[in-house]
Amino acid sequence: MELFRDTNFDFLKWKWPFIGASLVLTVVGLASWAMKGGLSYGIDFKGGVEMRVRFQNDPPVDQIRKALEQKIKGEITVQQLVATGAPELLIGTEIANENALNENRDVIVQSLRGMFGEAGDKLDLNNSSTDDLANLLRGKSGVPAAEEQVQSLVKAIGDYRVTKGGLLASIDELSGVPGVNPSVIQALKENGSVSKFTVRSTDVVGPKIGAELKSKAVLATLYALGGMLIYLAFRFEWIYGLAAVIAVFHDTLITLGLFSLTNREISLTVVAALLTLVGYSMNDTIVVFDRIRENLKAGSRQSMTDLINASVNQTLSRTILTSGLTFLTALALWLFGGDVLEGFSFALVVGILVGTYSSIFVASPILIFWQDYMASRKGGVAQAAPAARVSIEKPQADAPSAEKKDKKKVVRR
Repeated sequence: MELFRDTNFDFLKWKWPFIGASLVLTVVGLASWAMKGGLSYGIDFKGGVEMRVRFQNDPPVDQIRKALEQKIKGEITVQQLVATGAPELLIGTEIANENALNENRDVIVQSLRGMFGEAGDKLDLNNSSTDDLANLLRGKSGVPAAEEQVQSLVKAIGDYRVTKGGLLASIDELSGVPGVNPSVIQALKENGSVSKFTVRSTDVVGPKIGAELKSKAVLATLYALGGMLIYLAFRFEWIYGLAAVIAVFHDTLITLGLFSLTNREISLTVVAALLTLVGYSMNDTIVVFDRIRENLKAGSRQSMTDLINASVNQTLSRTILTSGLTFLTALALWLFGGDVLEGFSFALVVGILVGTYSSIFVASPILIFWQDYMASRKGGVAQAAPAARVSIEKPQADAPSAEKKDKKKVVRR
């Protein structure tokens, strides 16, 4: 499918405005980076506790954040998960050391219980372990006395709770669980309660692991760039590889600068997006470079600028179709994907835009600058050589004989 045929746009006429815009974005991003003391990293890299909590009704996000900020030091993140089909929050807290891990988790649970649970010391059935539930039932009137029967009853209640997404609306709904008789329901009501939330999962990242993840993320990006440089140097010429890597590095730097300017955090999902962009932008650049190489092999007598313009025009339909559709997908993720995917999708949206124009207005001009540089060097040598060619003949006092004329030599230096 071709959207455009026989186009003849002078793309490189606009190379300097785009290069200027890139320089401005890079400088502004680096300045923001320096003023803020570096990029803002998420809990994945700094270390912390991240809990996924489900609620019966839409939770008051701001109220929960304020309650936690009063009890826990450091950064608090409360993000609403909109793609799960149920009201859920992702609550994260920064930690200073390993000892604060369990402490922060307990504070979060107790704070949520104070807001969404029943007062008193009753066991919260929505956030209790199987051992806690077994201890509650042991020795109660009407509850089987055998330990095997108690464990079977606890397992049946736990399995039912899983089918409800871990969240019981009331204790009475357990009456349909096998083995749960009215005496068991009565015991649960007297000693337990159901809160309006449940902790679905808890992920803990220590500060040391976070620092290791950060260094590995940087190395992964650099290794990807280095590997692609080597690949392009073998497939094309080293200058093609260098131009492509500079363009990809340019894309990554501008994307990170925009993250700093907009106060967005760098998480593992963002690193995944950046690595995706490295491959995507490199592929886009290779398509243009491959067409340039084909036109050079065809023996085109055009100037390098005209040849690159022709190559970009020939691949224009492919660029618009692939970049356009990928951009629309990333934009949909950014607009409708929710807070959890916001950083990932933002990196994709920015990276696709920057990566598409860098293939044309950053990578391609590098080839022109290099050719002009090499031509100027060859031209300098070519102009200096004739000046050194001086013909010298040995003077003769008398008229030379025919034999001497034949033996006359012209010395050049």
